[in-house]
Amino acid sequence: MGETLNIALVGLGTVGAGVIRLLEENAALIARRAGKPIRVAAITARDRSKDRGVDLSPYEWVDDMGEFASRPDIDVVVELIGGADGPALTLAKESIAGGKAFVTANKAMVAHHGLDLAQRAETAGLAFKYEAAVAGGIPVIKGLREGAAANRLERVYGILNGTCNFILSAMEKTGQDFAEVLAEAQARGFAEADPSFDIDGVDAAHKLSILAALAFGTQLDFEGIERSGIRKVLSADIAQADALGYRIRLIGMAELDGSNGDARLFQRVHPYLVPMNHPLAHVDGSTNAVVAEGNFSGRLLFQGAGAGDGPTASAVVADLIDIARGEIGPAFSMPVRELEQVQRAETGHRIGKCYLRFEVADRPGVLAEITAAMRDAGVSIESLIQKGRSPDGSVLVAMVTHEGPESAVAATISALNGSPSLHAAPLVIHILGD
Repeated sequence: MGETLNIALVGLGTVGAGVIRLLEENAALIARRAGKPIRVAAITARDRSKDRGVDLSPYEWVDDMGEFASRPDIDVVVELIGGADGPALTLAKESIAGGKAFVTANKAMVAHHGLDLAQRAETAGLAFKYEAAVAGGIPVIKGLREGAAANRLERVYGILNGTCNFILSAMEKTGQDFAEVLAEAQARGFAEADPSFDIDGVDAAHKLSILAALAFGTQLDFEGIERSGIRKVLSADIAQADALGYRIRLIGMAELDGSNGDARLFQRVHPYLVPMNHPLAHVDGSTNAVVAEGNFSGRLLFQGAGAGDGPTASAVVADLIDIARGEIGPAFSMPVRELEQVQRAETGHRIGKCYLRFEVADRPGVLAEITAAMRDAGVSIESLIQKGRSPDGSVLVAMVTHEGPESAVAATISALNGSPSLHAAPLVIHILGD
């Protein structure tokens, strides 16, 4: 690495264009902080003719991104094309094999292949960095890997998907149902044409698996995440939550569960009822927030823009500054060989409160059927709200349970499965504890 850090930029969407703008506008400041200038030596993307709102004429365009791995004038390859596999993964492997440090914003690739790539980078003595892959411009990766490095982290959780948080916040403000708000979010560009990765919790699960590995020194386990999205949340659920002193947020949560005598990894992405006095209840719009609880630091809150060209570009360039300074270090807080392979935690014994919502037929005996199933499973009711008949003839019944094992709630739902009294599958939303 010479007196200038030379980078190749692969992918020129909003983030790639943002990286160029940031490096141009803050060039002198970045050079002072990095100890050397950071220069875009070459660029590439799928469509050369597309207007990206930034002047690309000063930069060398390369049609074959595979060239970057062998070019002697490139120090770092920055990947911003996305996708867990395919060209992005090939580029990562070839770049590291070619002696290039690698920076990515690709959470799917890190979640599925991060350990392999980190091992390759460690063996080659190169940096593999991905600050932009989780929570956009929030420096949560650096915060966990470096700022909280002396702590035993006991739990990490948060709002990890801006699209879902935007939708839930809008439902709170307008009283509209999910489908209406999603359509508006798509029209305004806050949600993709196919929003499945966001609203079904896949995006949040990718990020959670990375945070868990960093926080606990465990191997990545994306497949071990219990996952549910926000498709089934009704405006009525939002209203009931508010009346009970809660807000509904899609939360990714991970912790090491030692209740059975050996540490097991619990990972879940689900809607939660968040108490009004908790900071996550007041995270609105497309904002992201991550909470980490350390045994000496206490509760740490990282909050800010979780996406967008500016915040995400800021995270990419922060990684480049670290590399320019010679800061390599292990990608997951410790060498890959030190990361533990931990068994997945069973969730049935977990103790907590739940919100249960039933859409039922408007006839005598239905409520008794539900409460009998809860009684037989050992579920105690703390509060109950019953709403009037909807246009389709169903009645909404919402309950909050007393604290108890999750297995008892699961037994209740199982006992009611297939009942003609229910017009739809019940909705179970866990309540976030202290």
